[in-house]
Amino acid sequence: MSRPLTPVVDFYRRHPISEGQIADALRRQGKDLARLRPEDLYEFMARRWGARVTGVDLSPDRAAGARRLSAAVGLGGLVRMVRGDAQRLPFRDGAFTAVVSQEGLLHVPDKALTLAECRRVLLPGGRLAFSDWIAKSRLGDGERRRLAEWMAAVTLQSIDSYKAMLAGAGFVSAGAEDLSREWSGILRRRLEMFRGLRADTVARLGQARYDEYDQLYAFFVKLVEDGKLGGARFSATADPGTS
Repeated sequence: MSRPLTPVVDFYRRHPISEGQIADALRRQGKDLARLRPEDLYEFMARRWGARVTGVDLSPDRAAGARRLSAAVGLGGLVRMVRGDAQRLPFRDGAFTAVVSQEGLLHVPDKALTLAECRRVLLPGGRLAFSDWIAKSRLGDGERRRLAEWMAAVTLQSIDSYKAMLAGAGFVSAGAEDLSREWSGILRRRLEMFRGLRADTVARLGQARYDEYDQLYAFFVKLVEDGKLGGARFSATADPGTS
């Protein structure tokens, strides 16, 4: 049985980056929220390639917000957003040609089960691509506990353990790229951007919430800059010889 993910929902319920923050940022840019384009948010895959995209989020609030934003930019017909647990995906076998995740597995307790679920919902020969934060050898047990308690970052893996899980889940041609150095710079810039929006965040969420997230973010950045935590990108193919 998969482990519950309630701490993840709680973490993102408190997270300062939200549908409301996006709407506020668009207003500051002079955008009319009633006449948004996909390019106002991001150059979505659904927009560029005409792909039909199904998104999955454990948080009901985040899933609802994603549906509203997709509809607001005219992508409601191409993008479907559902609430679901990655450890037990609510889709039939072989439903998709590709599965993509960006830093999502960080919060999932049973990563091996999740990768097996990704294989199940892919057609034979379908592609999986994901990025995630990875543990380095110097990451201590106390730091792991703190990451789990503060941001629901659980069962952190290494590049090698992820590749072994992919093979065990029925994937072949697995590749991995260590992005730790690149992500370190990106993460530092994200922290500086968050601090640059201090006044807006405090006005929306209060000083205590801002201070809580600032402390968490600074702790996370230091782990990466100290080489205890890193990032990696993975890709693999669902074994075409199995079904």
